Amino acid sequence: MAISLTKGQKISLRKSTGSSLESFCVGVNWGAIEQIIRKEKSNWFGGNKRIVEEKKVTNVDLDLSCILFDGKGDLVDYIYSPEYRADFLKKVGLPEGKLVSKDYALRHSGDDRAGDVGGDDGLDNEIISVDLKKISPEVEQIFFFLNNVGNEDFAQIPFAKIRMYEGTPSRVSEVNATFDVVSDSQYAGHKAMIMGKLYKRNGEWKFNAIGVAATDQTFAQTIARISKDYV
Repeated sequence: MAISLTKGQKISLRKSTGSSLESFCVGVNWGAIEQIIRKEKSNWFGGNKRIVEEKKVTNVDLDLSCILFDGKGDLVDYIYSPEYRADFLKKVGLPEGKLVSKDYALRHSGDDRAGDVGGDDGLDNEIISVDLKKISPEVEQIFFFLNNVGNEDFAQIPFAKIRMYEGTPSRVSEVNATFDVVSDSQYAGHKAMIMGKLYKRNGEWKFNAIGVAATDQTFAQTIARISKDYV
């Protein structure tokens, strides 16, 4: 049975069988903003006007990223969208984006710029696959975070859920933990969130659901925030 995480909750990466959870996915699933617009229209030949309803869809572009730190608190690797502009990255002192970690232990499924239309389709829009067996020995903390590229804050998004599960980006075998992003009023007015971190303690990996919303306007600001306040 999946654990419904709350802000600040820590869990071990052990399954109900007692074995360690070593290969899993961290996914985010969210919906586009759908509104019903009522308009008054005239008939072809005049006469009475009628009310028609039209659906307006606003795409929501959330970006799932992660950064990796060693035991000294130094940033040693990262995964974020390769579609971020090179001139912006150069200005903020960050390298070009990529979807795979240096040790091939973490892989991003790619950018989703829209979100689900017509309700939750049950699949995550962006996913980072994790294989703890491949992670470089120097890595001791891995932070996962979200940024909204658009103008909407989390309170305007119909749903946004994070989950940790066994399987692949296209197949869910067993959900281990879930975290609802938009149900809490603290997320209103915020466009960024530090979701949580994987951390190594006495040789064993654990997960901390940080769940802190931030007013950061860019992912670069969120990286700086994590480096300063959470490592």
